[in-house]
Amino acid sequence: MNYDLIVIGSGPGGYVAAIRASQLGLKTAIVEKESLGGVCLNWGCIPTKALLKSAEVFEYITHAATYGIKVAETEVDFENVIKRSRGVADGMSKGVQFLMKKNKIEVLNGTGKLKSKGTVTVTAADGTVKEYTAKNIILATGGRSRELPNLPQDGKKVVGYRQAMVLPKKPASLVVVGSGAIGIEFAYFYNSIGTKVTVVEFLDNIVPLEDEEVSKQLNRILKKQGINIMTSSTVESVDSTGDLCKVKVKTTSGYETIEAEIVLSAVGISTNIENLGLEENGVKTYKGKVLVDDFYRTNVDGVFAIGDIVKGQALAHVASAEGIICVEKIAGLNPEPLNYNNIPGCTYCSPEIASVGYTEKAAKEAGYEIKVGKFPFSASGKASAAGVKDGFIKLIFDAKYGEILGAHMLGHNVTEMIAEIVTARKLEATGHEIIKSVHPHPTMSEAVMEAAAEAYGECIHL
Repeated sequence: MNYDLIVIGSGPGGYVAAIRASQLGLKTAIVEKESLGGVCLNWGCIPTKALLKSAEVFEYITHAATYGIKVAETEVDFENVIKRSRGVADGMSKGVQFLMKKNKIEVLNGTGKLKSKGTVTVTAADGTVKEYTAKNIILATGGRSRELPNLPQDGKKVVGYRQAMVLPKKPASLVVVGSGAIGIEFAYFYNSIGTKVTVVEFLDNIVPLEDEEVSKQLNRILKKQGINIMTSSTVESVDSTGDLCKVKVKTTSGYETIEAEIVLSAVGISTNIENLGLEENGVKTYKGKVLVDDFYRTNVDGVFAIGDIVKGQALAHVASAEGIICVEKIAGLNPEPLNYNNIPGCTYCSPEIASVGYTEKAAKEAGYEIKVGKFPFSASGKASAAGVKDGFIKLIFDAKYGEILGAHMLGHNVTEMIAEIVTARKLEATGHEIIKSVHPHPTMSEAVMEAAAEAYGECIHL
């Protein structure tokens, strides 16, 4: 055998798995056809956050008078905003290259495929094919922008998230189809820099996986920011033959045609499991996902799968956690299976969204008798001082035992605050333990303590 482990795909699942394997003494190689770091690092999580930071800075400048500061007229240099985003991504990719060298992981450049049990072929860009063998193989090939039959992407006028990150010029108008995290983040970014944005969502609420109160308040905030939001609506077709795309939308009151320079399809992802050698080797799949057990073993001995191509949330931190669990099991350790009900989800619009666990509706449907505590940032001293009073913290507890069932946050920097609740749920903390954990003043995080106290009738500042 050439290696103890070969990982196909170097996204946040693959490269993390490779590093953990090397730490545990496994001779490891990783296969990547493009840039180390995968979609997340190069075309997803990292560069989008760089774009959103530019939008945030621009918003601060345009509202500087609110803070008592006079600023001369400003404008967005769209080309340099994109350039900065790409530079951030390139720097992070170089960081992963360094980590591969540091951990003595061999990088095999090309497209990986499972040839047979214990054998991987790697096809280089010039068509050269090489074979490598390993005792264990992890498939971590991730996903791509999902295409709908009535919304084919041409990469120019009708685009996915990848093209939306590197448009040649700022569009005057944009229709975003889908209001999940990707759709809402791009809607916020482009609206902030002056693009006229419309969001079309099939379901009744935007960010439909979030608690209903979060969805409704964010809807009001984004509308106030100038975004046109159409819920319970479906894009029937797009005519992109003219200078502007003509988007035919079916609403509850009939049909409406919206014109826009660019249409962004943000309706989820499709898994990259084609041409991976799954069928030829009898690896079982179901509805586009590779079937695995709690430790990411497929039905074929020595073949594992993690990340977007398996069960669970398609999130970078989920893939990383899965990769570590998978490798530790391979190495003979005794890792704990991942609790998919304690995975934080974050959306980086402004205000941000962060959540974990049950929504209020889901908790009731699961049969819990609940206590709910909610604390608005309008009552937070730090939020008032910072000028970011939109949003709230909402905590849901089991009334019988005090278990933290869920947390839902809408506000400035709440993505940095959700980990407190993830850790508390992992340690089986109760509502009273949060109340009695002294939070620093003045901070946004005090709202967590206040929300817990409000659930038990002990809130001081409401």
